[in-house]
Parts: sequence; C-alpha cells; structure tokens
Amino acid sequence: MSVFTNLESEVRSYSRGWPVVFDRGVGSVLHAEDGTPYLDFFAGAGALNYGHNNPVLKRAVLDYIERDGVTHSLDMNTVAKRDFLETFENVVLKPRELDHKVMFPGPAGANAVEAALKLARKVTGRQSIINFTNAFHGMTLGALSVTGNSLKRGGAGIPLVHATPMPFDNYLDGQVPDFLWFERLLADSGSGLNDPAAVIVETVQGEGGINVARAEWLRALQDLCRRHDMLLIVDDVQMGCGRTGPFFSFEAAGITPDIICLSKSIGGYGFPLALTLLRPDLDVWEPGEHNGTFRGINPAFVASTAALREYWTDDTLEKGTLAKGEQVGRVLTGLAEAHPTADLLPRGRGLARGLRFADGGTASAVCAAAFERGLLMETAGPDGEVAKVMPPLTTTDEELERGLGVLVDSVAAVL
Repeated sequence: MSVFTNLESEVRSYSRGWPVVFDRGVGSVLHAEDGTPYLDFFAGAGALNYGHNNPVLKRAVLDYIERDGVTHSLDMNTVAKRDFLETFENVVLKPRELDHKVMFPGPAGANAVEAALKLARKVTGRQSIINFTNAFHGMTLGALSVTGNSLKRGGAGIPLVHATPMPFDNYLDGQVPDFLWFERLLADSGSGLNDPAAVIVETVQGEGGINVARAEWLRALQDLCRRHDMLLIVDDVQMGCGRTGPFFSFEAAGITPDIICLSKSIGGYGFPLALTLLRPDLDVWEPGEHNGTFRGINPAFVASTAALREYWTDDTLEKGTLAKGEQVGRVLTGLAEAHPTADLLPRGRGLARGLRFADGGTASAVCAAAFERGLLMETAGPDGEVAKVMPPLTTTDEELERGLGVLVDSVAAVL
C-alpha cells in the first residue's frame, strides 16, 4: 500500500474507505489481490450498469482490438463510430421519438455538461444558468458553477459566476408552491435575475443525496422553461442508461429536454465516453468550435454498441431494474421501521436508492461495517448522510438479496 500513500495525491477518496488493493472484477463482484470477494453496490458511481467485465461487451471489444480496429480517432469517421451512431439512433432515439443530434464533447460527464452550458449561452446570447440546490454536475469550472456542494465549489479557488441556484423539488418541505420563488424572480424586473439561458437539472440527484424529483415537478419545470424561453438541460450522466428503469431517467415524467448530457454507463464496459444530445435547431456550432483530443475512443463505441444491442432492444432489463429497485425499497423501508428512533429515510427510484441517516458519521459507519462484511457502498448528500445502494443493473437476484442482508446487518451493528 506504500506506493499509494507515498506517491499518490491526498485528493484520493474512495481508496480511503475501501483500503484494499483490487485485482479482478466479474459481474457484481470485485476481488482483492488476496482473493477476498466484495459485492459491489457502487458500480463505479453508475459507470458499470452492466457489471464488471461483462462477457458480451468484453468479447466485442477483444474482437475489435484483435483485428487492429482504430483506437483513437479524434472526431474522424470510423466504422466503430458509425455502428454506434446507427445503433443509438435506432435503439434509443427513434423509439422515444427524439430527433436530437449527437455531439461527442470529450470523455467524461463534466465534458458533456460544459458543452451543454456553452451551447445554451451561444444559442440564446444569455449568460445566466439556473441550477438547483444540492445539484452535482462535475468538477470543472463551468460544471462546478452549477453544483451545490460547498466543499467541491471551494476547490475552484475563484468565484463561480453566472449561475443562480433555485430550490430543488421538496427542498422547502412542501411549505410553498413549486417554483413560486423562481417564477416571481423571472416576472419581476426588479429582482436582479438576468434572463437565464437555460436550466440544468438532475431528475434524481445522485451525489446530492438520492433526491428524487416528482414527475409533476419536472413537467412544471419544462412548462416554465418554455414560457420564459429558457432551454431545459437534463443531466442524465449518473441516472441515464437505465439506472432508474427506462433508458433516460426523464421518460417517466413525459418531458423532452432541449439538451441531454450522458456519460458513465454509455461507455458500456466502463470506458470513458460522453454525449451531449441537442435539438437539431440548436446545432449552431462552427466546425471545431468545441473540440477535444479524446472525443473518438473507439473501444468505447464498440462496447456501447454491444450494450445497446444486448440490453435495449427489448424491455427485459428495464423491468428487472424496476423490480429489483422495489425490492431494495422494501428493505430500506423495513430498516426505517425497525429503527424508529434513528430518523432513517429511504429514498430513490429504480436501482438508484439511498437510506438517509441522522448524520454523516452514522452513514459512514454503516458503509464501513458493510465493507468489513464484504459489501462496497458509498455515501452521498451534503454531509455524507445518505448510504447509497447502486448495484449493477445486471446483479442477480441472489446477489441482491445477499447484499441487502449485509446492509441490514451493518445498520444493526451501528445503531
């Protein structure tokens, strides 16, 4: 372990909570170098919806590499990119009646967000962006400006401007009507709020604490955006690719965002890949106006294409995710009922679930107890007070039941 502590930066985080050296990953299990297995209820923060080393995706990638398929291509045309685009259009976009164009902004979710913000400002000629309390959109400066967490924002070292936070759904515990403050500011010429270019929102705030926006709240937000000529950006980086059940997390609300940000599991195998999807009329970029070296990572195109063909040509995965999510929800509700004085609150949709504790220390202790019992879980929320349950969508029923049993035992050991 000395090379990690002696040479690697103090910025490392996950390795502190899971102080072992991992060597292999298969499905929903990570193996330490000593052979100890750990059931993974974290799934690469949502980047491994199809599990570790998924055999279907692995075979597609190995075949591509073994035939000397192009690996790096900037934004040049390749067979791998063509296959991905055709599959994405036919499997994802057309069945959902979306005509969005596909932009490859760079390899990470923050790249997708930066491109979305930049494009919204270019299209509208406005500077201001509206974000929401407890939002998380990435660690680069533009993405940080629309992120809520004070620790992460503080790391920027400069003022983060041209973004204004508004209350997320139920932030005020239902004491005031939805968007009362927001709409009043928009209507009042004396409010000091510059006309916003766009609103960026997560339908389920992952890092913010598994905060779920109601479908009616999202529909009202879309209506507000349209009435005030603001673009609606949905950040589906963590909650997309089936994490909440449907491919896009906003499908259940029946809304159509102007711009959609995808990353994490769109790469299929855990490879870096990000997409910014935009309405055709918003595609006002000049050639090369937004670019990056790693826009064309072809093994990611191959893995993503294989994942789309394997899991999204029917509704088997979606139905399984919803059913497993309900099972997790029942266990979390049971924990809250079994510990009535502990102020536990279950949250989530699909297989993005969380259990809120009274404080971050308790949630961290539960995750530590789970690790000791062979289960990987992480915390979320402004104070780390929510223990997240985010297994791969391909987790078996037996694995899910076993992991939930470990969680129940871990909560009992801490409370």
